[in-house]
Formats: sequence, C-alpha cells, structure tokens
Amino acid sequence: MKHILLYFALFLPLLGRESPPIVIAHRGASGYLPEHTLAAKAMAHAQGAEFLEQDIVLTKDDVPVVLHDIHLDTTTDVATCFPERKRADGRYYTLDFTVAELKQLRVTERFNAKTNQAVYPNRFPVGGAPFQISTLEEELKFIQGLNKSSGRVAGIYPEIKQPAWHRKQGHDISSIVISILRRCGYVTREDPCWLQCFDFEEVKRLRTELNWEGRLLLLGDEFLLPKGLTKVAKFADGIGPPISSVISGKNPADRRVTDLVKNAHAIDLVVHSYTLRVDELPGVARSVDDLLSLLFTEAGVDGLFTDFPDVVVKWLEQSDE
Repeated sequence: MKHILLYFALFLPLLGRESPPIVIAHRGASGYLPEHTLAAKAMAHAQGAEFLEQDIVLTKDDVPVVLHDIHLDTTTDVATCFPERKRADGRYYTLDFTVAELKQLRVTERFNAKTNQAVYPNRFPVGGAPFQISTLEEELKFIQGLNKSSGRVAGIYPEIKQPAWHRKQGHDISSIVISILRRCGYVTREDPCWLQCFDFEEVKRLRTELNWEGRLLLLGDEFLLPKGLTKVAKFADGIGPPISSVISGKNPADRRVTDLVKNAHAIDLVVHSYTLRVDELPGVARSVDDLLSLLFTEAGVDGLFTDFPDVVVKWLEQSDE
C-alpha cells in the first residue's frame, strides 16, 4: 500500500493538490545528524521521507553547494581553518571560497559562533564526527544512487538561497542551479523535484525568463492573503508557509486553523508548511501528535518540512491504517 501511495505522491502531474501528504526532510534528517550532510540525507532516505531538501548557495568559482546559509561560521570550522578570510562584518561567506577550499572544512552541528554552544543541545554533538560540504551535483548523484540501490525513489527539494544577493555579488545562482537540475534529469512536473525560493520575483523569473518547467514553490508568508495567492498561482504550483500561518495562536487555548490552506486549494496551490521540530514545538501544540493532527487532519496541508522525518512518516502511516 505504501509503495502505491508513494507512486501517486511522486509521479502524478501535479497542478493541484498532492494526495497523500508528503514528508520533506528539512536539510535531511537534521534532528539526528548535522544538517545537509550526506549522512543526514541517507538517514532521511532510509526513514521514508518522500523528498529530501537541498539549500543551495554558490562558491567563488560558481559551483552550487548544499548549505543553508551564505555564511560558513555557524556550521563549519572555517574560523579555525581560514581565520583571515572573514569580511568586514566578521562573517565568512561561502562566495569567497572555492570548492577546493570548502572541501578542507569540517561540517558540524549548528552552533552559536559567539558562544560555540550547540543551537539544539540534545542533537548530534558539535564536532562529533568528520563531515564535509557537498556540491549540489554530488548530492543529487548520491540520492539517485540511493534510489537505485534501495528500490525506493526519494525526490529532491532544492531551495535557491538569496538570489538577489548573489546577483549583487555578480553571480546568477538560479541559472546555474537550473542547468544542473536539467542535466541530472529534473526537467518537468512529472520528475520528482520541487524547486523553492523565498523571493517572489525570482520565482517569477524562474518560470518566465529561465523557463523552468518543473514544480515550483514560493516560501514565506508575504503573499498569503487571497489576492497575493492569486498572484503566486500565475507562476508557482504551491506555497511554503510557516506553521504559524496555518495554525495561529500562542497556546492550545487560543489556537485556530486559518483559512490559508482552504484558500490556496481553491486556486489549485499545494501547501507544504515548515518546520516541525520535535525538540522545538510551537506553543499551540500540546504534543507532536497533536500538532500533526492539526496540520494534516484539520488544516489539510499537503506536505510538511521536518527535522525528524521518521516521526512524521510513522504518524501518517498509523493515521492511514
């Protein structure tokens, strides 16, 4: 049964809602392993996530790499390896390093650069093992390899990070990423890929100027009123709002399901909300199960980004029994 559901989730041409809901591994299984490492992606794949996320930034030599930030100082040992390479603001920028230089860095669990303390203290230890930055192409080939060896297809969910900032620095990240996606076989809406971005103008550019024909999603909460959703629907297939835009309130007593999902579905926009963290639940939730019931059963979201893919996969499987 699960394989049948996965087929429909991944391969039906999706101009409207997805059924059943999908689980998107947020930076991989980042609740268990350092974010955006191949180990985190392998774990998320094994845990049954339908899609694995790739945040993408550029290097000095225009190679897309998989990192959440344009900075390096909160997830790597760059300050130790290249102390002289920080900019005037004290930050170390990926765009100032070549791929060869980045490969010398050690990736670790996210930490506060001022205190050196882990952002999530109960997760993988900071500096606990040698992990490395991957290029986008390396990661896509890795996932495709897992798909082949496991017999289970997991899709990809790349995000173009700060495209306007990259262009101001003289680099067109979107055109480079699109080229690699196409070369790796992600071309149309039928392919297991969602491309996402927080920048509406870039989403529009991806669809029109760069002629991206695959599935496209706008992240954020800037266009969530009906008029804004109609504008988004001209270019995108879905929206990625924060959980707080789907379930409003500060605690269980005053929470309510907003009209966002209903309004989005009315104009055939898919809704993939972010981000469920078991170790950082919003105030409206009594428990993980309670929040998942609110999001999937009451609100009707089509997918959920999560640091803990196994938890959401298990809940969906049990709710389908």
